[in-house]
Amino acid sequence: MSIRTIARLGALPAATAAIALSLAAPAAAHVTATPSTAAAGAYTVVTFSVGHGCEGSPTTSIEIQVPESVLAVTPTRNPYYEVEKTMVDLDEPVADAHGNEVTERVGSIVYTADTPLPEGQRDTFELSFQLPDAEGEMLTFPTVQTCQEGETGWVEVPAEGQDADELDNPAPGFEILPAAGDDAHGAGDQSSDDAGDPAEAGTPDAGSSALGWAGLLAGLLGLAAGGVALARTRTSA
Repeated sequence: MSIRTIARLGALPAATAAIALSLAAPAAAHVTATPSTAAAGAYTVVTFSVGHGCEGSPTTSIEIQVPESVLAVTPTRNPYYEVEKTMVDLDEPVADAHGNEVTERVGSIVYTADTPLPEGQRDTFELSFQLPDAEGEMLTFPTVQTCQEGETGWVEVPAEGQDADELDNPAPGFEILPAAGDDAHGAGDQSSDDAGDPAEAGTPDAGSSALGWAGLLAGLLGLAAGGVALARTRTSA
């Protein structure tokens, strides 16, 4: 048996495994939530991705439930859907980031399809809001996917110590990370010690000035030497 034949036979199990994984992928395509930033207190845009329908049936609506620790949410428009906020009254008024008294919060965002999302195609939905100042907290967004036939509730939340991969229909979510800096928008301000004096930053120091003059003098001497050499060459010619 030739080496080429052995190589082909050895590749068969790997190819078979790859085909099996590709066939299983659609069934494992959960609804996911991907934040532009997860830093505590920062403003973020979270992208929710829907990868398939309900056992082959086209998707007609997506309802994303908002965590209680998030007060205000701005949904991004989607040309194929009507978008609606549902509001929930708070037990007690609270102050928002601007000091305004708030008596209600966004309970959920509902995207209703004008044209159902076909099976085998994906779509995304974006929500903009400020993350709670709660490093280490898990934010979960239980999501109900309604289809022309049936629905799927992506609402399962792992128990303490449980791996989310063990769940059949996990709710999309992510963990809040440490704050990126003093700025609530996620961009930390540079300290005055690090930044230095802008006036001094634009003024060269004595060492750099001395080096500059020395370079200029060396250039002039070189130019003069070249002129003398050229004159001697012409005289001797």
